[in-house]
Amino acid sequence: MAPLQDTARSARPTIPTGPTGLGTSAARITDLRSKGSPAAGAGTRRSPLPDLYCPPHLRDDPALGEEVNERLFRWAEQVGIYAGQMEKFRKANYGRLLMLTHPDTDDPDRLLAAARCMAAEFAVDDYFCEEASAGDHPERLGPQLMLAQSAIDPAQLPLGARESYERALRGQPVWNALRRSVDDLAEYASGSQINRLRQEIAGLFLGMDAEAGWRIGGSLPPVWEYLANRQMNSFLPCMALVDAVGGYELPANVYGRPDVRRATLQAALASVLLNDVYSMHKEGGAQGVEYNLPTVIAAEDNCSLDDAIRRSADIHNELVHSFEAAAAELALTGDPVLTRYLGALWAWLGGNKEWHASSPRYNQS
Repeated sequence: MAPLQDTARSARPTIPTGPTGLGTSAARITDLRSKGSPAAGAGTRRSPLPDLYCPPHLRDDPALGEEVNERLFRWAEQVGIYAGQMEKFRKANYGRLLMLTHPDTDDPDRLLAAARCMAAEFAVDDYFCEEASAGDHPERLGPQLMLAQSAIDPAQLPLGARESYERALRGQPVWNALRRSVDDLAEYASGSQINRLRQEIAGLFLGMDAEAGWRIGGSLPPVWEYLANRQMNSFLPCMALVDAVGGYELPANVYGRPDVRRATLQAALASVLLNDVYSMHKEGGAQGVEYNLPTVIAAEDNCSLDDAIRRSADIHNELVHSFEAAAAELALTGDPVLTRYLGALWAWLGGNKEWHASSPRYNQS
């Protein structure tokens, strides 16, 4: 265990200035470039942002968002993530993101519980995946992600191995943050809801590992493969907590139903493709290859980035319309808890769009 602990400590995170951690690493800039992949030159002027079909946000309470953000800042200091970069972490303003995406509660404690989980998940990307993508011992990423999952679903080891295992998890800030965030969530979420979160995070880590493979190899995937990965490497773990944050529970047998699962995944993929569109529209490919949907469309179809951004928006809009239709049909079953859950996903999409539309990360000149 000691070697993994030491290598994990050596990773230096890059603080995002928008929701570009969990499930959004595909929007990060990389030095890797595949032969023949298109990129706009520096100073390329972008066309207007294409229309993105999404509900309006339901609540904007700056004071609540600031309270959650400050409390999250103090928690991050306690667990040790982003040491030396805490002011950048504060300016990322994740409290506002949580306030916007969970309008069915005014309880800062519940919002903070979800914010802790989100920040810990983002830290996995910012510490481990960024290190691997930069070529710093990429072979360590798999074991690091495995132990990240173990932090939220603890291994039941024999006595002789237990002390080393626990010492390693406590000593590495990201693993420590993951464990503590899920432990703290238990005050507001049932065992079933926490197990759901574990499942979605496991998928997230698979997606992160796959994307790191593309980056390390300097290649772009085909569009279909990128979308399949983006389904996992998305905001799904955040969205999986909408009922726990709202103070109710969608039963596990309902959450896992194929029709409900289909709607949930459509919403999750749409939410992160919106990030792809905003990120690419802002950066415009001027700083190198970026792993997002417009980039892979432009490479595969040999079209301009502006055209690829429009096509990406069309895919996003198709998914949102599909989710809207699926949710309306599911609501006809008369299940009030399911209807509330679907409404919470709809509200999450609206809050997510408002975050991107108002964040300096995507709108500063």
